[in-house]
Amino acid sequence: MAIKEKLISYISGKKNIDKKKLEQVFKENKNYAGLKENITSNQFLSEEEFLLFLSKELKIPFIDLEKYKITSENRKLMPRSFAFKHQALPLCRAGDVLTLASSNILDVIAQDDLKILLKAKRIDTVLCRQQDISKALSLLYQDSQSISEGFEKEGREEVFQKDSSGKVDLESLVSESKRPPIVRAIDLIVYNGLKKRASDIHIEPYQDRLLVKYRIDGILHEDFSFPKKNQNAVIARLKIISSLDITESRVPQDGRFKVKFQNREIDFRVSSLPSYFGEKFVLRALDKGNLSVGLDNLGFSPAPLKLFQKAVRAPFGIILVTGPTGSGKSTTLYSVINQMNQTDKNIVTIEDPVEYELEGITQIQTNPEIGLTFSAGLRSVLRQSPDIIMVGEIRDSETAEIAIKASLTGELIFSTLHTNSAVGAITRLQDMGVEPFLLASSLVASTAQRLARRLCPKCKKEYVLDKEVMQRLNLTQLCHKRGEECRFYQAHGCPFCNHLGYKGRVALLEALLLDDKIKEMIISSASEEEITDYARRSGSFISLREDGVSKCISGVTSLEEVIRVASE
Repeated sequence: MAIKEKLISYISGKKNIDKKKLEQVFKENKNYAGLKENITSNQFLSEEEFLLFLSKELKIPFIDLEKYKITSENRKLMPRSFAFKHQALPLCRAGDVLTLASSNILDVIAQDDLKILLKAKRIDTVLCRQQDISKALSLLYQDSQSISEGFEKEGREEVFQKDSSGKVDLESLVSESKRPPIVRAIDLIVYNGLKKRASDIHIEPYQDRLLVKYRIDGILHEDFSFPKKNQNAVIARLKIISSLDITESRVPQDGRFKVKFQNREIDFRVSSLPSYFGEKFVLRALDKGNLSVGLDNLGFSPAPLKLFQKAVRAPFGIILVTGPTGSGKSTTLYSVINQMNQTDKNIVTIEDPVEYELEGITQIQTNPEIGLTFSAGLRSVLRQSPDIIMVGEIRDSETAEIAIKASLTGELIFSTLHTNSAVGAITRLQDMGVEPFLLASSLVASTAQRLARRLCPKCKKEYVLDKEVMQRLNLTQLCHKRGEECRFYQAHGCPFCNHLGYKGRVALLEALLLDDKIKEMIISSASEEEITDYARRSGSFISLREDGVSKCISGVTSLEEVIRVASE
C-alpha cells in the first residue's frame, strides 16, 4: 500500500473521518507542504502526529530539538540563506555525511542541491516540528554573528602584548579595548539584549571562546560567541564602562553604567566573577519604566490583589513578600513604595544593593565591610522618625528582631524573605528566634510570588486537557469547569514572539492575610498545614497553584509554566 493510502486509512480510523473527504484533500494538495498544512489546519492530525506517522512508515527518526544542544559551530555546516530557504537545520557532519533536521522530509531537490554545495556524499534527515526548526534557525543564524565575524576579519594573531613573565601589558590592553570593533561589539551586545527584552546579559569565558547569553522572560538563551583571542579586550572594555578596576582580575567586582534606549534611561548593574578560563560578567538591566505605580498595574489576579491591598492600608506592622531569586519581589515592593510616596511621608529603604533610584525616598545601601548591615542600618533609621521602611531582606535573627519591635512602635515595614510559601514565612521567622506572640502581634500579611512566562497572544493554541491528567495533577477542584470542558492554552511559536511561544511575564501571587484566629494559631504553634487549611476555608488565602490555574484558564499563561514555577 502506498504512503498516501496508508495515511488516509490512518486518519480515517483515528479521527473517524470519511475517506472520500480525505481523498479530495489529497487530490487538491499535490505537494508535501500544502498537504501538511491542509491536514493540520483542518485538525485531521496535529503536526507532531503527522510527523510521527511519517517517521514510523518511512523509518526516519523523529526528535525533540529542545533536547539537543545547538551551538554557533553548527553555522559552519550550512549557509544561512540555504537554511532559511529550505527550513533545514544542520545538526552535525561526520566525514561526507551531513545530518539535517527538517519537517519536510520529501524535499529531495533541496537535498541534492546541498550535496553539491557542501560536497557531501549523503544527506541524513531527521524529522522535527516546524516551529522548533524556525526557533532554532532564528537563534543560530542571527545578525549578532557579525560581531565575531568582524573580529575574525580585523583580528590579529596576538591582540595584546605580553611581557617576559607572561603578564598582559596594561597599556596595550586598554588601547585594544578602545578599538572600534571592540566598542561596537559591546554596544551591540547591550543593544541586542534590550531589543530582546533580556533581564540579564551573561558573558562567559570558556577554553576556546567567550560566550554571550541572554535571559529572556526568566529563561537563559545562548546567543553567540567571540573568538578567544578577543576575550581580554572585551573584558577590559566592560570594566572601563562599568568603572571597575581594570588591573584586578582575582576578586569579584561590582559596577554600574547607564545607556539610553528608545528615549528611556536604562541602568545596568555589572558583576564580575573570576573563573577558571577568565572573568565571567553578568549585566543586569534595570529599567525604571518597568516599575508600575501602584498594585493595580502589576497584573495580579483580583482575589489575591484584594487581600494585598487590604494589608497595605494597615497603619503599622510587617508585610512580607517571599519567593526565590528572580521572582519579582523587589519590583513589587518598589511599586508599593512608589504608590505610597507622598510629601507627608518619610520613607526610607535599606537595600543590598540599591537597584532603582527613586526620587523623594531616602535609600541606603548596606556595606558590611564598614559595619553597615541590614540590622545596623535599621537601628539607625529608627532614630530618623520614619513612617514607612523597606528592608531589602530579612537575613538574620537580629534584623528580624529589630523589624518586629519597630513595627510594634508604629512603623509600617515591608521586607522580603526567602521561603517557598506565604505560610512558610511564619515558620522561617520562628526559626530565627522571633517569639510567637511578637510575630502574631506584628505580622499583617505574608505573600509568595513567582513569575510565569506570558503566552504569546498571536499564536497561543487552545486545547482540552484530558480528565485523567487533570485528576493526576489535582486540577479538577481548581477549575471553574470540570472534566473535558476545562480548556487550557499552550505555546505554539510565531515571528512575533521569536518562535518562543511566550512574550513577557506575569506574576502569580499567593496572599495570606492574618486575622485573629490565625494569630491565635501562631501563638499556639500550629503547623503550616493547619494554618493553610483554616486560611483557605475562611477566604483569607489564595495559593500560587490556584492563582496560576485561573491564569491558565483565562489564556494568560500555560499549564506547563505554572507547574514549572509553582509546583507543590
